Amino acid sequence: GPPPPPPVRVSRAGPILLLARVSRAMADEAPKPEEVEAPPAAAEADAAAAAVQDRMNLQSLPIRAYLDQTVVPILLDGMSALVKERPPNPVEWLAAYLIKNNPQGSSGNPPAM
Repeated sequence: GPPPPPPVRVSRAGPILLLARVSRAMADEAPKPEEVEAPPAAAEADAAAAAVQDRMNLQSLPIRAYLDQTVVPILLDGMSALVKERPPNPVEWLAAYLIKNNPQGSSGNPPAM
């Protein structure tokens, strides 16, 4: 099969650089044009099909694209809030923020490690 993807390397000095790079990359992406509205039942079926397709597509994305689509937006929001708050326990604070503001909601199951 294909070789495994290279490991993601993040230096301790990297959070600010990561934020800058991600912000630039997100700003470069052009918004997609809106599609014509379908009748409600068809729209629901299309949305369900699109959700299944999105989950399948996430599995085949390169590392950077996967992170940009799943984690980076909420992580940037959390880090912005973190620097405003400056709590004494930043890692725990950020973890709580991410859980509280998870756009996918709570699965009720801990992540498999």
